[in-house]
Amino acid sequence: MTGADDVRALWVRVETVHAVTYFADESRAAAVACGMKGFWMGYFGFRAAPLGPVGADVVIDAFYNFAPPMVERAIPDAWSFATPESLVRARSRAAMAALREVCPTVDEIAGAVVGTLRAVVTSAADDPGRPLYRANREVAPPDDPVAEVWQHCTTIREHRGDGHVTALRRARLDGCETHVLTAAETGVPIELLRDSRGWTEDEWAAATERLRERRLVDGDGGATDAGRDLRALVERATDAAARVLFAAAPPDAVDGLMRGLEPLARAVAASGIIPYPNPIGVPALPD
Repeated sequence: MTGADDVRALWVRVETVHAVTYFADESRAAAVACGMKGFWMGYFGFRAAPLGPVGADVVIDAFYNFAPPMVERAIPDAWSFATPESLVRARSRAAMAALREVCPTVDEIAGAVVGTLRAVVTSAADDPGRPLYRANREVAPPDDPVAEVWQHCTTIREHRGDGHVTALRRARLDGCETHVLTAAETGVPIELLRDSRGWTEDEWAAATERLRERRLVDGDGGATDAGRDLRALVERATDAAARVLFAAAPPDAVDGLMRGLEPLARAVAASGIIPYPNPIGVPALPD
């Protein structure tokens, strides 16, 4: 049976591979070439593209932890510069180029893991309650195996993300409160989370006060025992939801992907593309 620790460890590798789409020069250049105006329109345009030409309300709901005005500055305007279909193709090509740049053996790695990744993604049940997972699952597999590996990693990543959003809602944590509690417990700089997700100082302060009223943070802004327990509960629920994806997969899929993706994830991490700490919350790979 696939355990929570195994699924979480695999997520770190999958997220690291996926994250080139946010931080690699190739991805930023591709967004500009598609007509995206600034980094954040490129981010929202690329990540939301599998959903189709949706409105800002859909993206706000699915992405969850971004301030609504930040999303509204990019969506739906992004679709006036490039179609979602063209953005899906562009982000795939850019991610593929970035992975080939940082990992000379990526083609060999892709050949070894792409079949297992495909089996994991295609054997799982469709789930309309996971919008980003469902949309990415329906993206046609690219012809190039490296691009296909990136797309499947992205689909697995968004499956976990959708489950995490559900867990946050059940914990009655809104988007801003989620970041406040994360910063309170982990010590991640407030500015990194607040500013990268578009929350104002006043919104951050109001969210902090709401968490104080629930006794999840203390008077100094640190997490209380109740706050730490709630975050742990959310993470356990996220892990449990993530395991669902592997229920119909081959029994050794998680272990096989851990081994197979390890050198690619380490190459990405060692390249310096991904900053640590980072606003997406992916930790550095353990030594």
